[in-house]
Amino acid sequence: MPEQPGPETPPQDPRLPLTGLRVVELGHYIAAPFATRLLADLGAEVIKVEPPEGDPHRDWGARVNGHAVWFSIHGRNKLSVTLDLKTEEGKARLRALLARADALVENLRPGAIERMGFAPATLHAMNPRLVIARVSGYGQDGPYRDKPAFGAIGEAMGGLRHLTANPGQANLPPPRCGVSISDDLAGMYAALALVSACWGRDRNPKGKGTVIDLDLVSSVFSLMEGMLPEFALLGRVRQPMGAALPSAAPTNTYPCADGKWLAVAGNSDLIFRRLMARIGRADLADDPRMAGNSGRCANAAELDEAIAAWTRTLSAKEAQDALEAVEVPCSRLYDMKDCAEDPHFLARDMVLPVQDPLIGTVPQPAAPFRFQGVPPAAMIRWPGPAVGAHNDYVFGALLKEEGSR
Repeated sequence: MPEQPGPETPPQDPRLPLTGLRVVELGHYIAAPFATRLLADLGAEVIKVEPPEGDPHRDWGARVNGHAVWFSIHGRNKLSVTLDLKTEEGKARLRALLARADALVENLRPGAIERMGFAPATLHAMNPRLVIARVSGYGQDGPYRDKPAFGAIGEAMGGLRHLTANPGQANLPPPRCGVSISDDLAGMYAALALVSACWGRDRNPKGKGTVIDLDLVSSVFSLMEGMLPEFALLGRVRQPMGAALPSAAPTNTYPCADGKWLAVAGNSDLIFRRLMARIGRADLADDPRMAGNSGRCANAAELDEAIAAWTRTLSAKEAQDALEAVEVPCSRLYDMKDCAEDPHFLARDMVLPVQDPLIGTVPQPAAPFRFQGVPPAAMIRWPGPAVGAHNDYVFGALLKEEGSR
């Protein structure tokens, strides 16, 4: 594997809000590393602890020069160090890191860090201000605590996969959304909870660290909008609606003459009137049955048929241009080629070229948050590093261990 030396002093940017926050990542695959990627984009010093052979995620997806392209994003802005946590030397170095850290993010199986000798009580005895964010499949307690889980399980048990089925296609499995949504959700919640816990701790000079318990299933379940009270109070179980939205109409995805699809959200009263006028169905806008959202929901099939009859006569771009001219929210369904070439994405620096010594120039998605006076490119300080690229810096300069490798 080609060497990618880590910078002697990794670059920091004082304009980023989390500059000075030190986070140790003890994770693999997606959830915890996604949380720390967000924190690192925001300026935190994230020290990613990997086994000597590297995070298994380095072997996922397409590869260039033998390196996973995804990891260039997944590991960006992080310091990579290698530790064999089956050895006492490895555990001692991890203890030294955690003694100097603000937070730990881990997504090992419940009980794993305890078996290694890093139970939260032990860590807090060593560093009382340490915030510990724990991400797991089902949580740190409960009857399913020890069951294994990956992202698909979070989607399934959290209620999302039931909703992604296509009505009338009971012989086909409900599709997943195409990305590891439950891992990403848990990672986002972990980042938010960690920053909140650090804020609460730092407001008080005597503030203490805490333990955050997050899981994939609960993260998905939290998105289920009003479905829990609908069931508990009314006995309703929301069923799959395909591309429609049961609580608003018209909002759906419609076929176009070129075989592509157009998403249209015409569900406010004023937008609905503009939409109906543009497709030549002002009669529907004047129909008393369509006077409010509840009436439109009750007659959504009729509205969808009328809109689809119009979109089928135009290409997706023609239909989008026509509706945007009257300020109806809509968009063609983009694939990644569309995203990478769209002038709005490019104008807002949402697609950023990053120089990666391992794979060459690689376009990366910019961080989704913008801060005044901070250009998006400043939030990607370096790409995902080689395994152990920062051993010398972390174990030498940071921990004052001379000559360590």
